[in-house]
Amino acid sequence: MKITGIETFVVDAGWRPWQFTAVRTDEGITGYGEMSDMRNPFGVIGTVGEFEPILLGRDPLAVEQRYRDMYRMAIQSPGGIAGKAIAGVELALWDIKGKALGVPVYSLFGGPTRERQQVYWSHCGTSRATDHALIGEPPLRSLDDVRALGVEAHERGFRALKTNIVFPGDPASVYGPGFSGTSDLNITPALLRHIEEYIGAFKEGAGPDVEIALDLNFNFKPLPARQICRVLEPLDMLWVEIDMYDPQALAEVKHSTSVPITSGENLIGLREYRPYFEARSMDTVMIDVPWNGFARSRDVAMAAESYELNVAPHNYYSHLASMHALHLCATVPNVRIMEIDIDDVPWKDDLTGGPLEITNGELALPTAPGWGLDLDEDVARAHPWERGRGPGYRWARRGDEPR
Repeated sequence: MKITGIETFVVDAGWRPWQFTAVRTDEGITGYGEMSDMRNPFGVIGTVGEFEPILLGRDPLAVEQRYRDMYRMAIQSPGGIAGKAIAGVELALWDIKGKALGVPVYSLFGGPTRERQQVYWSHCGTSRATDHALIGEPPLRSLDDVRALGVEAHERGFRALKTNIVFPGDPASVYGPGFSGTSDLNITPALLRHIEEYIGAFKEGAGPDVEIALDLNFNFKPLPARQICRVLEPLDMLWVEIDMYDPQALAEVKHSTSVPITSGENLIGLREYRPYFEARSMDTVMIDVPWNGFARSRDVAMAAESYELNVAPHNYYSHLASMHALHLCATVPNVRIMEIDIDDVPWKDDLTGGPLEITNGELALPTAPGWGLDLDEDVARAHPWERGRGPGYRWARRGDEPR
C-alpha cells in the first residue's frame, strides 16, 4: 500500500475553525485525522503541505516511520504548528491501518480497557454567552439563566461540566485578557466576587452530584490564580484549569489550595510534559490528541500513570476529534474524564455522518474499523473557514469587568 495524496480542510465551526487531513492510498482507503488550531489554521495545513513530498509513495502502515520522517524534517521546531500538522497526518495513518486490518484503532494499542467513557459538558455557558443564536439555544442574560443551565445539564444526565468566566448580560461576554486585551493578568475584588457568584449559581442549579470545573486558560498570573482557587474551595470543584508555561509557578498554585488543578492542553510531546510531572504541578493531566497525535498522547498518558496521575483528553473540536480522544481513553488505565462540547454549530453532526449518542453522561466505544467514523468531505467543503477571519469569541474588554 502506498500514499497517493493528502488533502486538507479548514472548516467553519462558528466561532473557531476545525482542520482535517485526508490521507489517500492506492488501495482506495482514505484515513482522516483532526489537527484543529483555533488561531493559526492555515499555518497548520500549510505545514502539512510541506510534509507531502516525504510522504507520497511511502507505506502508510509504517506509522512510526512516517512519524519519524516528519519529526526529523521539523527537528528544529518540532512543537507548535509543526507538531499539530504531524499529529493530523499521524492520526490519519492510524485510521488507514485500522481500516486495512478491519479493527478499531484502540485494538492496535491493546484496547479496549473500558466499554464506556464518562464525558463532561465543556464550554457550558461559554458558547451560549457568545453564540446562542447560531447554536439555537437560550442566551445567558442573568445568573438565573446560569442556574437554569445547571439544571439542564443535570437533567440531561451529565455528572460534570466545565465553564469559563462568563459575564451574563445583553450581550453576554467571556473574560479572556490572556487571549485578547491586557497582559497584566491581575484580578480585582469585584471580579473575584463575580467568579464566586457565577460558579455558585451553576452549583445551585446543577445540584450536589454534578461536578463543576472552571477553565482559567492563560488569563491569570499565579497570585490571582491562587486567590480564585481559595474562594472556590467550599464549592467542591471538579478542578480549576490553568495554563502556565512555568511548571514551578503552576506548582505554587497547586500546593496552595485544596482545589484540584488540571493543566497541559497547550503542551506537545513528553519532553514538554515531563517537567510538570517532576514538579507535581497538576492533579489531572490534560492531553490534546489532535496536537500530539495518538501514539505520543498515549506516551504522555502512560508517563502520567507512572507518576500516579490520571489524564483527561482535551477536546472542544468535531466528532472526529472526540473519537481520537475516546480511543485514547480505551487504551490507557488512568482516565479521570473526557471533554466534549455539547452546544455547537448546526452542521457539526453532518460532518461525520450523524450525532454521537451520549447516555447518562457517557459515550460507548465504537466498534467499526479505524476511528469508527469518516469525515464527510462534501460537508467540509460546504462550510469553509475564510482566511484572515479571527476567532469569534467576544472576550470581555478590560473596561467590561465588574468594579
